[in-house]
Amino acid sequence: MVMVLFPVRSGLGDIFDAFFGGATTATRQAPQRGTDLHHNISITLKEAAFGTEKEISILRTEHCMLCHGVGSAPNTQLGRCPDCNGTGQIRRVQQSIFGRFTNIVTCLRCRGEGKIITDPCSQCRGTGKEKNTRNIMVKIPAGVDDSSRLRLSGEGDAGARDGHTGDLYITISVEKHELFTRDGDDILYELPINVAKAALGTEVEVPTLEDETKLKIPAGSQTGHVFRLKHKGVPHLNGRGRGDQFVTLRVITPDSLTAQQRRLFEELAKTLDLPENRK
Repeated sequence: MVMVLFPVRSGLGDIFDAFFGGATTATRQAPQRGTDLHHNISITLKEAAFGTEKEISILRTEHCMLCHGVGSAPNTQLGRCPDCNGTGQIRRVQQSIFGRFTNIVTCLRCRGEGKIITDPCSQCRGTGKEKNTRNIMVKIPAGVDDSSRLRLSGEGDAGARDGHTGDLYITISVEKHELFTRDGDDILYELPINVAKAALGTEVEVPTLEDETKLKIPAGSQTGHVFRLKHKGVPHLNGRGRGDQFVTLRVITPDSLTAQQRRLFEELAKTLDLPENRK
């Protein structure tokens, strides 16, 4: 509500003008921006790495399609507000020890418009707004991470009094992967290998985000040894290049053996004993 005080009689007018800036008039309410909306999307690690498109459904406030947001029935005219006689403002005279003063306030009935709806729209009941469910395609760029946010401009609620439409914010949730762990733009993978292959050396197929790639394991490799697969990680968000994949070796010792395997290990153990342990 806008309120301005100014004296009707002369004499003290200059004093109040100095404090209040003189007489002003109530104005039409300013345009109001629409509310921003929020939506969560769950995607896989591979979709986060290479990008994807998802269709979502949102419920939002839009301008009434029948009255185009006016609120009045089609082919009807807005009526003059009887409270302010179409001026959009109400004047009230008050008496004080300084004399008579006039309060100028925005008309509450027409909200400063000067006009009111006399024949409301049957679809929106005079509000000029309606709730609609919309399907929207969301393009998710390559390289997004968990909790990343995307902004879709103008996809939120409609504004009031010719105000701008709000935005739609998308929060990304990346599902856990059964094999990989993400570290920034790098991918971590633990490779289990039996003790015999670790001792003798071998070549194995290692899974990556895209396909499988060959990895040579040198003889005598130990648990904890890390191999680097260049450019097999996540593409950099809004940039060139991509991260790497790091493969950590985990040598598996068998917890149960057949009789033949046990004899072989016993023979091997004798040959592998350190000199000081041999009898």
